Amino acid sequence: MDTTLTQPSSGTALSLPAGFRWGVATAAYQIEGAAAEDGRTPSIWDTYSHTPGQVHGDDNGDVACDHYHRMPDDVALIKGLGVDTYRFSISWPRVQPGGSGRLNPKGVDFYSRLVDELLANDVDPWVTLYHWDLPQELEDAGGWPARDTAHRFADYAALMFDQLSDRVTNWTTLNEPWCSAMLGYAYGHQAPGHRDFPAGIRAVHHLLLGHGLATQRMREAATGLDRPVHLGITLNLGPAHPATDTDEDREAARRADGLNNRLYLDPLLKGAYPADVMDDVALRQAELPVQEGDLEIISTPIDVLGVNYYTGWLISHLDEDGSSVDSDGALVARSVGRGRPATAMGWEIVPEVFTELLLRLSREYPGVPLFITENGAAFDDVVAADGSVPDPERQAYLESHIHAVQDAVVRGADVRGYFVWSLLDNFEWSYGYDKRFGIVRVDYKTQERTLKDSAHWLRGQIRVWRESVAG
Repeated sequence: MDTTLTQPSSGTALSLPAGFRWGVATAAYQIEGAAAEDGRTPSIWDTYSHTPGQVHGDDNGDVACDHYHRMPDDVALIKGLGVDTYRFSISWPRVQPGGSGRLNPKGVDFYSRLVDELLANDVDPWVTLYHWDLPQELEDAGGWPARDTAHRFADYAALMFDQLSDRVTNWTTLNEPWCSAMLGYAYGHQAPGHRDFPAGIRAVHHLLLGHGLATQRMREAATGLDRPVHLGITLNLGPAHPATDTDEDREAARRADGLNNRLYLDPLLKGAYPADVMDDVALRQAELPVQEGDLEIISTPIDVLGVNYYTGWLISHLDEDGSSVDSDGALVARSVGRGRPATAMGWEIVPEVFTELLLRLSREYPGVPLFITENGAAFDDVVAADGSVPDPERQAYLESHIHAVQDAVVRGADVRGYFVWSLLDNFEWSYGYDKRFGIVRVDYKTQERTLKDSAHWLRGQIRVWRESVAG
């Protein structure tokens, strides 16, 4: 495992406030492996990835980065990067097989040991309770389109909070509910692979309801603790701009922003779904299954809003052939390119849009501190002859986006931390092992870890910043 760190490049220290937090992030199914060990049962991603044709190369997460067996070494690697926070997710079917009932002691023990190992290395654990790995039994019972799943999630959250809250301060309920609902149930691009827009909209509501129920349960349990606890949720947000200054494109951009951003932000932070979005989904024969009291639960106050950002979107109402993309009344829109450089995912690199997003959140949803819980980029890295992994494109991406955060902070955005996605190259969902987001390369045959040049650079930037704030 190459953990030798190069010297940081010279340059001006970042002007971020003292107390700003630096971290790296991962997700359980993407790195852990040990898919059928120590009592873990299948999740929807086990089922989906083992269904031929769903994942690039028919890859799966059975082994992934073998983190389950290599955890202490990976924690040592995290410490060597100089970050102070590690955001990871708990595998629901590992700790509560089947998604209900008693906890699995062996599964819980893994995360307890992980937390202890992090604390022993002066790294703060940041727990995400749900990063897309719904127990298959709950999917069989209806999944997130079914209301009962929200209650099962709250039960699981309360159980894990009881196990780890004596040592874990920061808790995220859900990671990117848009992906879980829309990519999983509406568009069929991720597990469980359904293509049912009304089901996706029902899933949106029950994911948010599950978040609110879990937050209430954890908040109540926290009253008996003698240490602070911070509760929040992470949303993937991407501003949508009209491709042209026409009424039609502005309307298409409004729809895209509503379905991708405001449908989550408004109920969480304003206590109501946006009326225009409810009208939009109704025109697609879908309905948010709101019951009395639900919005009060969903808008239970949070301490932190996690922001995952990768790109922004230009939105057109026209298809590539010049016809209207919503000519059938589906009220959809199409993203178009700006002609800017893009990552290996095809996502254009627009850091200035990141600054705009953070300022918008602080302006329209004030009072909740922001943490960048994911930001990073996939590129086609090549190992050099000397075994190093030069990745100048990723380094440039990270540098420009960290400076975009800094610009937002200088202009008044309350951003308190930045976590890189991802620590390790890993199983990248439907892309399998074809896309590499890590600042640490993983050789999937040998499991050898190698710090990429971007990791060396990041450590140097953090060190110089710490020296500057220390005076």
